[in-house]
Amino acid sequence: MTDSSPTGMDKAATLTWLRRISGDIASVTIKRLEDTLPWYADMPPARRSAVGLVAQAGITSFIQWYDDPTSTPWIAADIFAAAPRELLRSVSLQQTLQLIRVTVEVTEERVAGKGNDLREAILLYSRDVAFAAADVYARAAEARGLWDARLEALVVDSILTGEADEELPSRIAALGWHGHGEVAVLVGTTPPQFDVDLVRRTARKLGVDVLIGVQGSRLVLVLGRARVAGQDGEDDELGFQEIATRLEPSFGPGYVVLGPAVAALVDASQSARAALAGFAVARAWRNAPRPVEADDLLPERALAGDPLAKQTLIERIYRPLQAHSTDLVTTLWSYLDNGRSLEATARELFVHPNTVRYRLKRVSEVIGWDATGPREALILQTALVLGSIGAADQIRRRPPQRRTAR
Repeated sequence: MTDSSPTGMDKAATLTWLRRISGDIASVTIKRLEDTLPWYADMPPARRSAVGLVAQAGITSFIQWYDDPTSTPWIAADIFAAAPRELLRSVSLQQTLQLIRVTVEVTEERVAGKGNDLREAILLYSRDVAFAAADVYARAAEARGLWDARLEALVVDSILTGEADEELPSRIAALGWHGHGEVAVLVGTTPPQFDVDLVRRTARKLGVDVLIGVQGSRLVLVLGRARVAGQDGEDDELGFQEIATRLEPSFGPGYVVLGPAVAALVDASQSARAALAGFAVARAWRNAPRPVEADDLLPERALAGDPLAKQTLIERIYRPLQAHSTDLVTTLWSYLDNGRSLEATARELFVHPNTVRYRLKRVSEVIGWDATGPREALILQTALVLGSIGAADQIRRRPPQRRTAR
């Protein structure tokens, strides 16, 4: 029985032979890649050349490893050092393993009949190269994940500060934002054990895009609403209130405030300002729901000096009522001053209580708030106060009219 393992002289001769045919193996490998892997044939010439360099480096490194098997760790990793960085983004791990398989097949065919020792060496080395490839892609994915996290934090910070620049849309696109249309910002506290992956999984189930920003004890979610299939086969659109309710368990204890919807992600700073202002004063509403909309905290925000809340109250309540009818403003003032009593209001205005009831219904139709509810009455009364102050200021600032001589 003869020993098939090469002696010192046999191994030296085998190495010389391998070095002599390495160029032929590389050429046949490239030809095989073109014939069997469509993705390789469709590559631009520069990337095809880079993949060819990787295959050639693998063959050369195998010969070095066969000469000195203790060099496995650094030679296996060195194969991918010849590849440019962008190759990792254009060639997937699956395609890399296909490349390794083709290279091993060609090498096995070329060395067939040269003994089991050489064939086993090829199989052992190909295993090490496959693990090395997985390690390269794992490190690249980890680095990309860290880069994505830093970019996401930068985008969220830009939204919160309102310091959007021309690069913001491209940064948003780089994060894979697929949401279309309206966007809203959700602000709350960061839980002691925050699970980022759970938030992303929940958002995916809802068909919602999300950007996550953790700023110490404050957690900020930028939500992009998407369409989901309804029971009737048509697309239904989840409301932001429903989305916020589904994501509420991901926040820590305390208040969770939802900013108003805006037209697009580049306008999200408006929703963020309202949500942050509402979050700062939410404790002033003892029975605030969780989550609570920032617009439901307009009185508290206005008392805290939020100019956006003051402007919103005046533009959405006082001015529409004033433009519609002064009777509605007068009736609303009287109704709120008289403790929301229909009879007291009717006596003060010398009208029937049904007239008061009708006018209050018209108020609700014009502005969307119902004065008969205690919480909405507070909102409306704050709007009337701010609107009256603003009207008085405009009168004082109005320049006096000159008298014309007769």
